[in-house]
Amino acid sequence: MTKKRSTGKPSLPTEKNGPHRSGTVAIVGRPNVGKSTLLNAALGERLAIVSPVPQTTRDRILGILHRPSAEIALLDTPGIHKPHSRLGRSLNRTARNAAAEADVVVFVTSVPMGAPRVHPGDRTLLADIGKDVPTILAVNQIDKIRDKSLLLPLLEELGKLRDFAAIVPISALRGDGVDIVLDEVEKLLPEGKPRFDDDTLTDRPTRFFVGEFVREPILMSTREEIPHAIAVEVVRFEEKGGTVHIDATIHVERDGQKRIVIGTGGEKLKAIGTAARKRIEALVDKKVYLSLFVRVTPDWTDSEKRLAELGYGK
Repeated sequence: MTKKRSTGKPSLPTEKNGPHRSGTVAIVGRPNVGKSTLLNAALGERLAIVSPVPQTTRDRILGILHRPSAEIALLDTPGIHKPHSRLGRSLNRTARNAAAEADVVVFVTSVPMGAPRVHPGDRTLLADIGKDVPTILAVNQIDKIRDKSLLLPLLEELGKLRDFAAIVPISALRGDGVDIVLDEVEKLLPEGKPRFDDDTLTDRPTRFFVGEFVREPILMSTREEIPHAIAVEVVRFEEKGGTVHIDATIHVERDGQKRIVIGTGGEKLKAIGTAARKRIEALVDKKVYLSLFVRVTPDWTDSEKRLAELGYGK
């Protein structure tokens, strides 16, 4: 997909010096550490959806950053977690495969509340994720800590877990330190020519982002088990002149979940549709007519057939 880049706060490119570099960078880590926020900050585009819900990211999302001296293909990946379904196992495989195939890994962790200390999950993941790939550690959410000296023991402890190419404290939400991460990434990429056109932002089709933009307001407006039981299937995407007509099915696993998504008198579903339509219109730069349907698809998160049909693979 090509898209005119926003006038937001894109990452500043380095001056061209030396050979051109090109490669793939996997952004990996536990759920909810800010991987998607980092991708968006690096691109200067709100490409990946973001919510407080774990496992918001379910696919590898490629964002392409063009610099004078490098083309950086950034892969946002699902948070690696203890799976409780076929869907969870599929998400973990997606993230691990991305790390194994990348030229560089950016491992993202977040500063815990209270006394900063290494999360047990980070110890486990760092022991086996991308062991043979150059790795940069991005310690996110440093804006939560007023006294930055408190970060030093955490950074020292993390540094003992692996031979990182660089350790960079960042606030992805504020954009602090993101350019430093990208500079460090660029140094590690192999020499090579660009693989994408200058105006290419991602390799994902528009239909993919339509489904994501429908799912995002559902994640933001529901709690407990609902976000993990939601899948969005775009069944119609048709352009007619200056308008786009979209039909999308929201899959849930139980009748109770369906009632929650629809809401009293259909108010919640209407609000979801309004929020999604605004983002889709900004994406396609056309008037959008969006119709949403809610369907109960029992246990789809544990059905290999349904997962494949909904695009989550085996």
